[in-house]
Amino acid sequence: MGIFIENFNKNDYEDVVAIHLEGILSRNATFLTEPLTFSNWDAKYLKECRFVAKKDDKVIGWAALLPFSSMPSYKGVAEVSIYISKEARGMGVGKALFAHLIEESEKAGFWTLTSLVFPENETSIRLHHKLGFQTLCIHKNLGKMDGVFRDVALLERRKKS
Repeated sequence: MGIFIENFNKNDYEDVVAIHLEGILSRNATFLTEPLTFSNWDAKYLKECRFVAKKDDKVIGWAALLPFSSMPSYKGVAEVSIYISKEARGMGVGKALFAHLIEESEKAGFWTLTSLVFPENETSIRLHHKLGFQTLCIHKNLGKMDGVFRDVALLERRKKS
């Protein structure tokens, strides 16, 4: 496959932001309308469990965790962000990167991962289900995009005891 997964470093950000922009422009991956600056991205995501997938030394996917809550009792719960470049879709990159994220998050002490996904993003939902996530609910009209309310699926995966 020639795909390598490694820890994110700041030098990867240019490729990370380009992939994130693809997701933004798809109008099916995030409510954001423009990419975050590095400082905002760095502040948004937890410092642990930030990974990139590379092929030929180019980032083709990334995954990171967001805090679920600031309450200490939820320290082991995080929300997943995962994005795969258009050029790498269908190559197994998403599955490999996501499986790595799950394994490393459990080593880091996380017991629950959540994801918020547009129900129309069936590829992402299928990937989540393959990796042990279950759909808990569909939040109806949770947020607006381009003046239109969008539903959001809440998915969750618990660490196996």
